[in-house]
Parts: sequence; C-alpha cells; structure tokens
Amino acid sequence: MRIDVLFGAQQLTPQDTQGRIVAVIDVLRASTTTAVALANGARAIIPTESPDAAVTRSKQLERGAFLLAGERRMLKMDGFDLGNSPREHTREVVEGKTVLLSTTNGTKALLAVQGARDVVVASYVNLTAVSTMLRTALRGGTDITIVCAGQDRQFALEDAGCAGRYVLNVAKRLNGIDVNDAALAASLIDRKYGDNLMRLFNTAVHGRALAAAGFGDDLAVCAAVDSYPVIPVYQDRQITKLGPDRER
Repeated sequence: MRIDVLFGAQQLTPQDTQGRIVAVIDVLRASTTTAVALANGARAIIPTESPDAAVTRSKQLERGAFLLAGERRMLKMDGFDLGNSPREHTREVVEGKTVLLSTTNGTKALLAVQGARDVVVASYVNLTAVSTMLRTALRGGTDITIVCAGQDRQFALEDAGCAGRYVLNVAKRLNGIDVNDAALAASLIDRKYGDNLMRLFNTAVHGRALAAAGFGDDLAVCAAVDSYPVIPVYQDRQITKLGPDRER
C-alpha cells in the first residue's frame, strides 16, 4: 500500500494515476470552492482549461441552467457570473445549477489526471469525508496519489500542508504504508503548522496575495476544517457529489 504526493500536476506520469485513487488539492481556492458549491446544491462543477473553453461548453447547456465561474490573477473575469471565491457560491446562487469553472491552477490540475480509478477533490473543508474514502481504498489495496495544484506551476505551501494532513489522516494506525519523500515533506509541513491554518495561509505566498487583493475573508472559509463534508468526485468531465444518488 502506497501514498505518493506530487508537488504539481506537471510531474504526473501514467504510473502515478493508473488504477489509483487521485486526490487533487488546490486549497486557495478551487478545491474549497468546489466543495462549497456542491454542498450548497450545485448540480455539478465542470472544470475547463480556459475561460473560452467554459463559454464554449456553456453553449451545450440549457440557458439558465448554468453559471460561469472562475478567475485569472485572482479576480472574476468580465462576463462571468462568479469568481473563485467560496463565499460567492451560496445556496441562493448555485442550487440546481451547473457551474463551469476555470481557474489558474486547480482546474488545470484536475484536467491533467488521466487513467485513475477515481479522482476526488480534496481540501480542509472536506478533510474527514475525503480522508475516510481514501483510507477505505488504501485498506482495500488501492494506492493513492495526492496532487498539489501549486501556484503558477510552482510549489505552494498551503497545498503541501493540506496534503500532509491527508497523508497523516489516511495512514494513521495502518501498517506497511510506503510514502515518497514529498509525502514525508508534506507531513512535516502539517506538523509545523498544526491546527493554526491561518498562520499557514498567512505565511504562504498565495495566501498573502489573496489577502492583499481583498480576499482575506476567503482564507477563513478555506481554513474551516470539515465545514463542508462532501466528497466531490470527478468523472465523465464533471465533478459531482458522492452520495445516495451518485455511487462509485
């Protein structure tokens, strides 16, 4: 049984995904926003490579059934309904809608995953729910890869710390678990910051940039562990909530 962490989707190889469960983490903010939107009743999230791809895909959907969401340089794009702030994806706005989402890092990381048994979107807000799924898979003999989306193809402290929390949660009290060096490093980052996630975010370059851009309140939402306990599963080009109406 094995858990590998990758610091960036650009490192992905077929052996990292084939037959495995892959968890994709973009804590600030795509993973968090995805969990929030699904918990608030969004029908599905469709990740897209670019804003133009989101608009093109929307033309296949019924008018009024979708929302365009996403960011470039942290800000909502002109003509889009929503940005990438989890605070915007309220029940009043997203319930019953399909959200077409394009972000700088998170959606690109999701689209880079090919050949996995399952792909799940992970963050702090759904930590226990997703950890339980991963732990069950690991105990059943399925290896796990955790992909940190990073920031502009670079290492992101907050994604690594979150990955470390998942490694520790999933491997807890299980014997014979092999991990790569990145998983060990991520675990050390999580131990350093512990439950003080705001300190982690305020130390991270992207966290500080979000605060400077006026999105400081988003950091508190992203740090609220288990506040949106859903399991977002990416399959057939869309992310939906695992539950009674969506079994694996």
